Amino acid sequence: MPFSPFYLALLLAVLGMLLVFVQVGALTLVFDKLGLSPDSAMLLLSTSLFGSLINLPLFSVKAEGPPPAPEVFHSLLRLPQMEFNGKTVVAVNVGGCLVPLAFSAYLMLHNPVNPFTVFAAVGAVALMCRLTSRPVPGVGIGIPIFIAPITAAIVSLLIDPQQSAPLAYISGTLGVLIGADLARLGDIRKMGTPIASIGGAGTFDGIFLSGIVAVLLT
Repeated sequence: MPFSPFYLALLLAVLGMLLVFVQVGALTLVFDKLGLSPDSAMLLLSTSLFGSLINLPLFSVKAEGPPPAPEVFHSLLRLPQMEFNGKTVVAVNVGGCLVPLAFSAYLMLHNPVNPFTVFAAVGAVALMCRLTSRPVPGVGIGIPIFIAPITAAIVSLLIDPQQSAPLAYISGTLGVLIGADLARLGDIRKMGTPIASIGGAGTFDGIFLSGIVAVLLT
């Protein structure tokens, strides 16, 4: 997948800032709550960021051209737009989908979280994301970035205060994936975008920040 030098420079700049935060700032507290060492935390962050450059194509569908409409939602990290040729490729983003899925599974295996509690928390966040997200013509799915983490933090503290940190991360990330991406697959044909990436484009920063901020708020 092609990406611009500006996008790569932005990724490197964000990664540099995260390196500082992991050592001295809020991210240290976040990953300490999740039981990760600074080295493991940095590995997770760098894998997420650089993995956001990789989209694995699944299938393609015929789609309508993008209607003229202003863009409202803004993504922190976004690949440059490709030319639309009447088809939309549905793909899965490594950094925005596969990495948080794998880490959520890790947290479930290494923390005494109740599966029914996880189901309830993820369902609540997914519902909120479904209600507040919307298709952005020519781009993908847009969602206000602080909706999911705030919802995840509140739900996790109410449902299971003792395991609120891992529950907040799991529900914050999976809630965005399910509510803003999977539940919006029916809108793909009307968005007029060349690629619809599950966990990518406008929802990557939503997923990336949701887990971090949600844990910080617990």
